[in-house]
Amino acid sequence: MSAEPAVSALSLKSVPIPGPSHALLSQFVADKTAAIQLGKALFWDARVGSDNKTACATCHFAAGADTRVRNQVSPGLLRLSPGPDRTFQLGGAPNHKLSADDFPFTRYASLNDAGARLSDLNDVASSAGVFTTAQDGLVTVSSSGGPDNCSYVADDVIGHGGDGFNIGGVNTRRVEPRNSPSVINAVFNFRNFWDGRGNNVFNGGDPFGARNPQPLVWKRVNGVMVRVPVLLPSSSLASQASGPPLSGTEMSCRNRAFVMLGQKLLDQDILAGQAISPNDSVLGKHAKSNRPSYRHLVKQAFRPEWWNAPSTARFTNADARAAASMDLDKPAQFRQAFGVDVGQAELNFSLFFSLAIQLYESTLVSDDTPFDRYVAGDSKALDESQKAGLAIFMGKGRCINCHGGAELSNASFRNVTSQRLERMAMANGASKVYDTGFYNIGVRPYGEDVGVGGTDPWGQPLSESMMALSSLSKLLGNDFSSARNPAPAGPDDVSVMGAFKTPGLRNVELTGPYFHNGGKSTLMQVVDFYNRGSDFAAENRSYLAPDIQPLGLTEPEKMSLVSFLVSLTDERVRWRKAPFDHPSLCLPQGAIGDTLWVKPDAANPANAADDLSGACMGEVGASGSGAPLGTFLSLPPGRH
Repeated sequence: MSAEPAVSALSLKSVPIPGPSHALLSQFVADKTAAIQLGKALFWDARVGSDNKTACATCHFAAGADTRVRNQVSPGLLRLSPGPDRTFQLGGAPNHKLSADDFPFTRYASLNDAGARLSDLNDVASSAGVFTTAQDGLVTVSSSGGPDNCSYVADDVIGHGGDGFNIGGVNTRRVEPRNSPSVINAVFNFRNFWDGRGNNVFNGGDPFGARNPQPLVWKRVNGVMVRVPVLLPSSSLASQASGPPLSGTEMSCRNRAFVMLGQKLLDQDILAGQAISPNDSVLGKHAKSNRPSYRHLVKQAFRPEWWNAPSTARFTNADARAAASMDLDKPAQFRQAFGVDVGQAELNFSLFFSLAIQLYESTLVSDDTPFDRYVAGDSKALDESQKAGLAIFMGKGRCINCHGGAELSNASFRNVTSQRLERMAMANGASKVYDTGFYNIGVRPYGEDVGVGGTDPWGQPLSESMMALSSLSKLLGNDFSSARNPAPAGPDDVSVMGAFKTPGLRNVELTGPYFHNGGKSTLMQVVDFYNRGSDFAAENRSYLAPDIQPLGLTEPEKMSLVSFLVSLTDERVRWRKAPFDHPSLCLPQGAIGDTLWVKPDAANPANAADDLSGACMGEVGASGSGAPLGTFLSLPPGRH
């Protein structure tokens, strides 16, 4: 019998769930239970998407992630010179069906040696979103909650800046340029999104916190609606939630604003057309046909000064521009002139939507894994192979150096609030300052996607290390001058290029494909990657984290490490037991056809017909489902 590994980690049960204080949250929320109900309904409602087929859950339905396989490939997105690569290397076109043979995207002659590279793909395995629409197209919404009326255009390289999601003149759904991370345990992240743009401070309307100087919400003050700034700390989930519903790739026609989404949904019954289990842990009492409207839940959940002003306000394209910094690269451009008189609830729908989603996602805490029980004192919770893997995780594998703490992520709220910036000796020996929890680990050459080294829609760096060099830092409420935060001497003293947020690892068995590019299909491929010292160490050497180097793990040691990673699965997640139960949802599974031909949709021939065969998940109540969640491509986590 092997010796018990020396473990300093704690169970996640011991970690307080981050979030704004009661005093701050209660300035907005009147009834937290009603707000959670509102958030769960909105998260799973397919009508949040412009096409009435795309919910937040569409990309986060399987252990909080996305395991669909057709039309899930995005061409490599080069952010630096020579410019965007719009070539589909997998399948030669969109609508490719991923298989085990496609992975890993980067292959070597030896699994343990990054010297002889046999092949490489710079595509990304991610999540299908919506069909492309015109940059300057008009968006109108239906008062009956029907699909948005949008200006669809051909998605091709030349016409409208698309990435070629088009087969024979028929559009396929666009695919995100980064893999979808799990929303389970995302509440423990200090910032959200892979590049950290989901700010810890929520401004009421977009992901960027105080970086957006425009007040985005309206409050009733002395009987009159006035625009007021909102800066709610410990709310990166709300910041994150505000992005996808307006993204022209993820969920929305271009140029839609949250006001329009409010006009569409507020007077509609929650989850109309979708089934709710009577035993749903949050929504069970609304399972029958007499469901409340979204407006009813808003009025229950939020304080009246945010929704009951008797007057209306004129919402113009200038307002929409100020509230539309939702896409990955730049704000949407509202070129059409429009104006509409709307009520306060519609004007503040971004506030209601995002805070409700945050409160719902804050309940998605997975803290009952065999590992959690083991570190809490149950020595039999892990088998001998898993204990050996834990010892490797803590030692020879160097995993703990980035996946630290009970959260198994150095990007956690607890860790980052302890120290926002850190100094680190890079792989090339240089000492540089970096954003705590964000590392370049050599998944891809940094020039393809600079990660936290990118900029916000106003041209300011996403990186807090770079912001520490800016005079705007203190104005944005980020004072990094304390002794705990090393001050960078200049841009060359910062390491952020190609760095991404370290994800937590619970339920990782169920959330493939892996890394920000989705380029690995199994946990063993992930372990092989770390064991050979990454795929692109040489190309990233100036920014590479120092722990990324060949590890010298034997095959039995790698198997033990994979066994430990499997011990991070919470069986409640696998079986979709509360709080991970859900309403029904139909998931588009690519287009009817293949990579050479797709069937046009009868209602809109510009777009391909969705393949919905076998794509509908039934509702699941608190006791879970009789069918467990599987792994990506139904692959076992070990060598196959």
